[in-house]
Amino acid sequence: MLLLSLELARSVLDAAPDAMLIIDASGTVRFANRQVTTLFGYDHDDIVGKPVELLMPARYRERHVAARRGYFDNLRMRPMGLGLELFGRRRDGSEFPVEISLSPVKQGDEPLVAAAIRDVSERQRAQAQLVLARGAAERAREGAEAARASADEAREAAVRANQAKSRFLATASHDLRQPLQALSLLNGMLRRSVSEPEAAQALLHQEQAIGAMSRLLNALLDISKLESGAIRPDPTDFDVSALFQELRLEFAALADSKGLALRVAAGQECAHCDRALVEQILKNLLSNAIKYTSQGSVSLRCVHTGADRLRIEVQDTGLGIAPEQLHLIYDEFYQVGVPANSAREGYGLGLSIVQRLVKLIGAALEVTSELGKGSVFALTIPTGAAVLVRKGAAAAPRAAPPAAQPPGLHVLLVEDDAAVRNATRLLLKSAGYTVSTATSRAEALRQGPALPRLDLILTDYHLAEGQTGMQVIAALREQLGRPLAAVMITGDTSLAMRDLGMQEHVRVISKPVQAEELLEVMRSLSRA
Repeated sequence: MLLLSLELARSVLDAAPDAMLIIDASGTVRFANRQVTTLFGYDHDDIVGKPVELLMPARYRERHVAARRGYFDNLRMRPMGLGLELFGRRRDGSEFPVEISLSPVKQGDEPLVAAAIRDVSERQRAQAQLVLARGAAERAREGAEAARASADEAREAAVRANQAKSRFLATASHDLRQPLQALSLLNGMLRRSVSEPEAAQALLHQEQAIGAMSRLLNALLDISKLESGAIRPDPTDFDVSALFQELRLEFAALADSKGLALRVAAGQECAHCDRALVEQILKNLLSNAIKYTSQGSVSLRCVHTGADRLRIEVQDTGLGIAPEQLHLIYDEFYQVGVPANSAREGYGLGLSIVQRLVKLIGAALEVTSELGKGSVFALTIPTGAAVLVRKGAAAAPRAAPPAAQPPGLHVLLVEDDAAVRNATRLLLKSAGYTVSTATSRAEALRQGPALPRLDLILTDYHLAEGQTGMQVIAALREQLGRPLAAVMITGDTSLAMRDLGMQEHVRVISKPVQAEELLEVMRSLSRA
């Protein structure tokens, strides 16, 4: 189990976009990911075990030794050389500008430092180009036509840059989640097959480790998307009581497992905001409230604060927050009552994400707390049209699906990643499904005529050569002449994914999905 966790951690660090080093107090490099060798031109074995000063110009090395010793005397997360120009030195002697972020870690009692190194050559070139562009814009003001042309060009460049960011984050979300998806499904398949108690316990610990990695990855990607501008709010009118009901169903079991009462006050309010982002904010607040409450209750309610404002409150009877700590709770990796470098539950990113989301949707968030008695987080958003309240109140409740799985169902699995495809196939076979596989739209269509009794399509959203799962679903439905039910799995959490789940007989779920969650979605579709 430990070996698997170490291999998973190394895989995630190797997939990171930045060069990552781990250094001990003597300045010796203890770990270097693949990006280090790419960035500096050294082989892995030529870096690990060597002084970190090897990777910097000779003129800085003596000064760095003293600075390094001072940092180990006062370990804390911070950027290196704030306000200074930093340079790295490649194996061929060439230099390049860098930004370095330092984070203390521990291995037993030994202090270590993780350094994330980013080549900022492109940024500096872009800044230089921006300066030149501004000069050109000043000159362009001499003629109205030239100024308009320059403005149009700048707008197009900004659009292209935002599109590039969105494409990068969508790809990163997909590629980083793929190995976790394979591990999660393999774990689910093994848990369904193993009955020996010690093996079952090991698989449970493995599931918990995979879940922890998934939560951290999701949080880091959420922050990256918020900082890049890839997430944009889409305000609509929505029924608050329907959202509250979904949250109650999601968090009831978690609260019950800690012996807490989860109180959700149903109302008739209608809000005007981005429903998905409000839901994400409330999920983070409820998760935090349950985590920091050992006894008592967690409450969710909504009240009017005026003609055009709603106040949604998450209240707990937990630890509470000391007044001098209130200004720290939105800092990344900060957790109330958890000393630095100690064992922790979670990563202290939830409220940092909440703060960014609140700013993005133009809402307000207030917190009041009393140490030892609990906290109240209050989100204020605009009200919506009252007519939605009646529509929401009249909506029929969802029927609880039966647990039985209809036997012998035939599934076509479309996935271009071999590891994820094999893990999914093994899980579905262990659950009693007949499984055919394909790696692309063309391969799925070649199999279509031979699958007249096909019951369901299970496909990844992002496939090779720019293909998508929706294209596969549409093509197979047209070929077979019937509205096949489909489950689409995606690691892409961009706004473009929102409307896909509204397609008829299509369910969209996000990676990494747990085995039982996937099987339950498939069961619900087969009964529809």
